[in-house]
Amino acid sequence: MSKSNHDLFNLEGKVAMVTGGTGYLGTAFCQTLAEAGATVVVTSRDQEKANASAAKLTGSNHLGVILNHKDQSSIESAIAIAIKTCGQLDILINNGTAGAADDWTTVTQEQFNDQLANATAYFLLSRLFREHIVNRSAEGAIVNIGSMYGIVASYPDAYQDVCNYSPASYHALKGGVIHMTRHLAVYWAKDRIRVNCLSPGPFPSERAPAEMVERLCTKSPMERMGTPDELKGALLLLASNAGSYITGQNLVVDGGWTAW
Repeated sequence: MSKSNHDLFNLEGKVAMVTGGTGYLGTAFCQTLAEAGATVVVTSRDQEKANASAAKLTGSNHLGVILNHKDQSSIESAIAIAIKTCGQLDILINNGTAGAADDWTTVTQEQFNDQLANATAYFLLSRLFREHIVNRSAEGAIVNIGSMYGIVASYPDAYQDVCNYSPASYHALKGGVIHMTRHLAVYWAKDRIRVNCLSPGPFPSERAPAEMVERLCTKSPMERMGTPDELKGALLLLASNAGSYITGQNLVVDGGWTAW
């Protein structure tokens, strides 16, 4: 019997962890999952921020958990606390990213490696999530957050004389995350775990330099930037049973930027 759209996108009874859930896009991701009925575990390096963000979500019983991507013990602790408190995890959104924003002209080896450590965190979180799903004989969905800058270069003239260029380390990070997604999807399909990547295009926050944003608009076929709400549908597709036959894919939401 065919399932209804409501059943396919419904996340009631599911528990989803969103890393970096207090950030600009992370907040929208958390709300998306909560609106679909999931219990959401919001992580942040700041416990109070995590708690406050969890308290604002639609529904109840959401959880704030402290997580430092650069600390393996913190990663292990966050997963353990989420499982112990909520009883299970069904969805993992690897969204949090922390690191130096120095561009290619000034970045140091330490800063570059620090940025790439975010990919290590995504992997460690995913491996722990997989172990949990297998032990439960359940099904799981992982969504890694990539970027259009993981598949195309940035335009130097969009940044020149305004701010730092788009960091080479960020491009290396997001390109690696996209390909790691494919790799893990192939290995874990037999475990009934889907692994996909959601790559946003230009979604600058209000903190971005206005002149840079104006220049970026000229590079987009839609001649505008994206808003966080415009990622919600894509995230829900990949996280829910509506995407049950989708794995190893990179869904790009960029207003046509990479179609040029």
